Amino acid sequence: MGIASLSALDETQVAAVRAEHPGAFGGIGHQIRRWAPWAIALVYVIGSLWYFEIWKLADASERVWDLLRNFVVWRDMADWQYANIYKGIAQTLAMAFLGTLMGTIGALFVGFLAARNVMRIPLLRHVVRRFLDILRGVDQLVWGLVFVRAVGLGPLAGVLAIFVSDLGTLSKLYSEAIENIDRKQVEGIRSTGAGPLAIIRYGYIPQVLPVFISQSLYFLESNTRSATILGIVGAGGIGMIIIERFRASLYDQVAFVVLNVLVLIFAIDWLSKRIRLWLIGVRHD
Repeated sequence: MGIASLSALDETQVAAVRAEHPGAFGGIGHQIRRWAPWAIALVYVIGSLWYFEIWKLADASERVWDLLRNFVVWRDMADWQYANIYKGIAQTLAMAFLGTLMGTIGALFVGFLAARNVMRIPLLRHVVRRFLDILRGVDQLVWGLVFVRAVGLGPLAGVLAIFVSDLGTLSKLYSEAIENIDRKQVEGIRSTGAGPLAIIRYGYIPQVLPVFISQSLYFLESNTRSATILGIVGAGGIGMIIIERFRASLYDQVAFVVLNVLVLIFAIDWLSKRIRLWLIGVRHD
């Protein structure tokens, strides 16, 4: 039926067509279902802005501009104690490296215990996975507070917090990579009469090693940022320097420290890429 024939219908015929095909004309129920989610989302956004008193941003605008101005205007740079700043950066980098290294070594063993195609005992595998859930479920900052209370202030608490957090996450990622390997290579090694350790060494490791390296290098970069936050809660490193400068309203020094941390992150990212490509045998410029 074309447009011309539709226009020739009277109201009685149109009503009969509507009654015969109600879904084609979109009744009031259809319109409600269409627009109700948008209306609910709009009400939720407006309610959230009202609850969090978004209008306070207007009152704080002058303080925000003063803060930004203090970040970019640097004064008395000769008295900034650069030795302490770079010592804190070195502690942060060492904290991130050692924690990531310990987490990687631990995940090499725990990841195989959590992999379905390696650990054939369901009960033990589920116990390992639930243990990893606990490690991942507690935020790294909370682990930092726990270890600061346990071993005292200093970088050791940060190293332990990074290690525990990375152990839970890397072990899960490693186990998933192990479960996705090509079984043919493993079966070929097993057909030669090799033992379990030889099968893992020559059947599993060559396939998952590039993935392990890539994930661990990424975690090193991420943990460098995390170590900065851990320092704020007492785990040493550059984070303690940042919080001290903030409390003293030395915002120009805070900006200088943050810029140095950003440069460190860029350098780690560049170096990680080169190491990863070198280890997997890919040439790069």
